Amino acid sequence: MEQTLKELSACLWGAPLLGLLLGTGVWLTVRTRFLAWRNLPGACALLASPGARYDGQGGISPLSALMTALSSTLGTGNIVGVATALTAGGPGALVWMELAALFGLTAKFGECALAVRFRRRGERRGGPMVTMARGLRPRLLGRAMGAAFALFAVGASFGIGNMTQTNAMASALEAAFSVPPWVTGAVAAVLTLGIVRGGIGRISAVSGWLVPLMAGGYLLGTLAVIAGHIQTLPNAVGQMLRQALGPEAFVGGTAGAAIRYGVARGVFSNESGMGSAAITAAAADGDCPALHGYINMVGAFFDTCVVCTLTGLAICCSGVLEGGADGAALTILAFESVLGHWGGGLVAVCVALFSFSSVLGWAYQGETALTYLTGNRGTGLYRLAFSLAAGIGAVARLETVFAFSDVCNALMAIPNLLCLLALSGTVRREMEAFEPAFARRGTALQSQ
Repeated sequence: MEQTLKELSACLWGAPLLGLLLGTGVWLTVRTRFLAWRNLPGACALLASPGARYDGQGGISPLSALMTALSSTLGTGNIVGVATALTAGGPGALVWMELAALFGLTAKFGECALAVRFRRRGERRGGPMVTMARGLRPRLLGRAMGAAFALFAVGASFGIGNMTQTNAMASALEAAFSVPPWVTGAVAAVLTLGIVRGGIGRISAVSGWLVPLMAGGYLLGTLAVIAGHIQTLPNAVGQMLRQALGPEAFVGGTAGAAIRYGVARGVFSNESGMGSAAITAAAADGDCPALHGYINMVGAFFDTCVVCTLTGLAICCSGVLEGGADGAALTILAFESVLGHWGGGLVAVCVALFSFSSVLGWAYQGETALTYLTGNRGTGLYRLAFSLAAGIGAVARLETVFAFSDVCNALMAIPNLLCLLALSGTVRREMEAFEPAFARRGTALQSQ
């Protein structure tokens, strides 16, 4: 099975999908006149605006939706995913992760804004599947694409959103504290079931305090590692740029792998173009699509351009990349090179927190996709199966879990990207309609 998944992953993540992924981001960015880039500072200011905290309609605030979405993306992609990208694709993979993320900002805006625009009035559930069913023509095609997306999203929730996360959690805790993987899996399964039974309210409440805590601690650690190897930083950055943008990066071989693994792991990290964050955005109060789009766009920027970049720089400038380690073990070595044994413990704790928060965020996204397909039937069974999968993932092989995740990511991204291209005009109009708010120094619009 592992070999089959690897072959299917290699086929799906070939030139056509990479071209579609990057091309969609480039097209949306150009068609919207680079508004996502130009308004990034204003979008960051929106996080402190009244509109971001508005929750007067019985749902959750846009800021809480962002924290929940970040809880699903701030996971193993930021620690293990970066390490595997650098191991398989070389230092240049980090550059392609960042490039994919920058052009993915508009895609993240678009999928979240469209999810709010096309959700049914008065409802706080939606996502790309609803956008496709209600926004695409002919309607039959839109409904078919929506059903396909929802099906793949359910599969992705067990892969990228669950087993990949608990596998990394178990590996890190075993390496740092000798915790048996089965113990980690059992605890993760029990905690997951206890929290997801409370629905989006309980998940967003846990994410609201967990995400800032874990992100702040981890970023301080990466900055300490980079500062400890500051003399090798210029050479590491130069090597990344040469491998990523030099002629050899486009002709295959080991250097050419930088593009494939950089883009694939970038999507694994921030999920721009996959549509997952749009499911959470649709659960938030407030009826201004652009507000939700910009707030979630900031999350994608922070996830990859800040957290992943610092992780990659810490690994590359510490000189541990050539040692043969992979995954969380590679990041642990980088931290230990400056912080000693405490550094390894810090990485292990961060991996555990990042991973568990991702499991919680994806539980809601997968459940919402399932209810789109089945109505409200099967919710209890899904929560039970999802929690059991968290335990199974802790003892599964890393390569198998990542291959399965890559396959689900690709199948989920294809219909979402096609939808974004078809509705790119609507994305542009939503961005342009919000420009007066930025002219008022980022004052957010509240739902009327």
